[in-house]
Amino acid sequence: MMNVDYTGFTDQELLLFVQRDDETAFTEVYKRYWKLLYTTAFSIIRDDPAAQDIVQEVFIRIWHGRHTLEIASLKPYLQQSARFGVLKAIRAQKTDKAFYDRLAAVTMDVLAEDRLLYKEQRELFDKLLGGLPDNVKETFYLSRENNLTYKQIAARLNISEKTVEKRISQSLRYFRDHLNYEMCALVLLAASL
Repeated sequence: MMNVDYTGFTDQELLLFVQRDDETAFTEVYKRYWKLLYTTAFSIIRDDPAAQDIVQEVFIRIWHGRHTLEIASLKPYLQQSARFGVLKAIRAQKTDKAFYDRLAAVTMDVLAEDRLLYKEQRELFDKLLGGLPDNVKETFYLSRENNLTYKQIAARLNISEKTVEKRISQSLRYFRDHLNYEMCALVLLAASL
C-alpha cells in the first residue's frame, strides 16, 4: 500500500477514511485536534491527568463508533465531546476543591453579564442552601459570602478548624449532588468559549 499524506485532506474526507477503518487517517484527526481538546478540557478542569484522560476517551469513542457516527462538523463535535467529558469527570467526582472554587468564579462572571440568569440561579442557589443544616449553612455563608478563612470562622463560631473544613466539604458535596445538570453544562460551555 502506498504512503498517503493525509495533512491536505479536509475533516470530512478524513472522517470518510476513518469510517473505512483507516488508522492513518484517524491518527491525522488525532494530531489535528488533540491539543485543542486538551486545552478545552484543561481550561475548565485545571487537572493535567484528568484533561489527558478526557481527550483520550473522546478519541477512543470516535474510533469505536466510527461506523455509526454521523458528524456534520468535526471540530465543534470534538470540542463538545471534550466539554461533556469534563462534565462526566465532575459527576464522577474526579476533580478537586480548587476546581469548584474556579467554577464558582466563572459562574459569577457569566451571571454578572446576564441579570435574569443571575436572578434565576440565585433563586436556585438559595433553594439549595435552604436544604443544608443550619450550622453548615452558617459556616458556608461565612466562608463564601463573607470571605472568612477557616481559622476566622472557627474563632467566630467557637469550633475547631477541622469542623469548619468538614462543614464546608459537606456543603460542597451537597451542592454537587443537587446541582442542576443543565446549569453545570451551561457554565462549562460558557467557561470554555
